[in-house]
Amino acid sequence: MRITIATAGSRGDVAPYTGLGAALRHAGHEVAVATTGAYAPLVREAGLELRDLPAVPRADQGVTDRRELMRSAAAFITELGQGFTDAVGNDTDLLLLSATTAPFGWHLTEATGLPSLGVYLQPTTPTGAFPPPVTGTRSLSRPGNRLAGRLALRITDRLYAQAVVRLRERLGLPPLTASAMRRRQEEADWPILHGFSTALVPRPTDWRPGLQIAGTWWPHHTPTAQLPATLEDFLAAGPRPVLIGFGSMAAGDGERLSELAVRALRRAGLRGILQSGRAGLVADADCDDVLTIGDVPHALLFPRLAAVVHHAGAGTSAAALRAGVPAVTVPVTADQPFWAARLAALGAAPDPIPFRSLTAERLADALSRVVRQLSYARAAETAARHMATEDGVGRALERIQLL
Repeated sequence: MRITIATAGSRGDVAPYTGLGAALRHAGHEVAVATTGAYAPLVREAGLELRDLPAVPRADQGVTDRRELMRSAAAFITELGQGFTDAVGNDTDLLLLSATTAPFGWHLTEATGLPSLGVYLQPTTPTGAFPPPVTGTRSLSRPGNRLAGRLALRITDRLYAQAVVRLRERLGLPPLTASAMRRRQEEADWPILHGFSTALVPRPTDWRPGLQIAGTWWPHHTPTAQLPATLEDFLAAGPRPVLIGFGSMAAGDGERLSELAVRALRRAGLRGILQSGRAGLVADADCDDVLTIGDVPHALLFPRLAAVVHHAGAGTSAAALRAGVPAVTVPVTADQPFWAARLAALGAAPDPIPFRSLTAERLADALSRVVRQLSYARAAETAARHMATEDGVGRALERIQLL
């Protein structure tokens, strides 16, 4: 079967599909990933074909103002809609759609008859169990949570509205609003697999049929991958260190965050690793107790750490849990407060430190607690045992075989 996975967004919105795609290829399918060209190395390293989507990831990962975030999202979606059908191609037997590409993919499947399946990394369907991930973490009661979830979907539909009009015109389809298409898909119980763990989000009892939680899809890395020698030497030179990194967040804030991180580590009496990421974190060369690194596979590094300080992206949150390592979360925007709250609810992390409130003192205090109070590590280890029973890729393969 020729399968195309369509996804767009930040690195965390793309990397999990490289593991899913590699497993599908290993099962005998031809797999392409339609995504923005910035992530071509991730896709090709997994042995998958790249189909370049026209949108460029926004260079605004430090934005926390909601209005500015919405403007940026609208601009990104407009770009994404242009040329979407060309990127996906006409030689596909099955289309797997992320939450960011489904509002376009639905119209393409209507025009072509191409079967499709949702492969989401966030729980976007309204539920009484929790508020929508993009609106905050405060529960509004079960009816309130469901209402907030529906309002969040309406906002999403507005963001896609104009791009959908142009896409349907190009496909030769009659007019249909983005919200009407969404309702049509929901009424048809369009199937969606969710690539996260039930350790973090148990399946809500009020979800409609067709919605399943498969388990986490992990980013691909080659079986022979190893950590750099300098990192191995650092790990062997003393007690387990703490990793501090913000992934694709906090661009342009590296100097302040680097200084803050080093001061927090020393205040807490801990060795540390700064992962440069989009922020450009870097420790001074004469810091024997702090090492700077680039991208390395989480699966290889995280089990050897005392704790992880991160932005609470879905992938990093899951990777820390799988390693049985406690976390200190510093959510920046979007769904990150949701995942941070989930880790805290499990007991694998203290209450989140909002990015705007981050200080060396608050970070040092949180690190001291998660490293020295064993309850955090025990909670993370319990979640890790739960996650070890899940086979996210296997569940996805089983579901795909039914199509």
